[in-house]
Amino acid sequence: MNLQKFNQLLFTKNSRVYVALDGASVPDLRMKLYEMGPEHICLYRGDLEPDIAEVAPYLVKMVSGTDFTNWVLSEGWGNHWGIFAQTRYSLTEMRKHFRSFLTVHDETGKPMLFRYYDPRVLQTFLPTCNSEELNTFFGKITNYIIEDKNPQNLLNYSLQNGELKVKQESVE
Repeated sequence: MNLQKFNQLLFTKNSRVYVALDGASVPDLRMKLYEMGPEHICLYRGDLEPDIAEVAPYLVKMVSGTDFTNWVLSEGWGNHWGIFAQTRYSLTEMRKHFRSFLTVHDETGKPMLFRYYDPRVLQTFLPTCNSEELNTFFGKITNYIIEDKNPQNLLNYSLQNGELKVKQESVE
């Protein structure tokens, strides 16, 4: 992966970039968050037991050129660590948005965790959504950027006039 090209595609002038990282997929995520100190927040609420805190999803503000951002892009890309979102809004506002999707209910009403922050899940889920669902899922987000099945490419999802648009771009 070409880190410089990836940064150009990910970081634009008029938006902030966040990554929702899956603690169950990212080795030592909590330690990296502590050591590197990026602005972040757990998507789960309250005081968590240590084993739950290790596998919980975390929302992290990405800053171009930082050690944390370079680590996520170079080590995590192609390993299903998480999804990227471009927006103008704050970490607190984005946490509220992302938290609203953590639990879904099956046809019997049973609650289930929805691991949408796994890029394989999001890539399957988004094309199944109708216009109303897409508007809800995008909310304040202008673009979702995720790894493609071929990690040499990224998928850039946007919403235009209620329709899902996807643009595949090379990161090589």
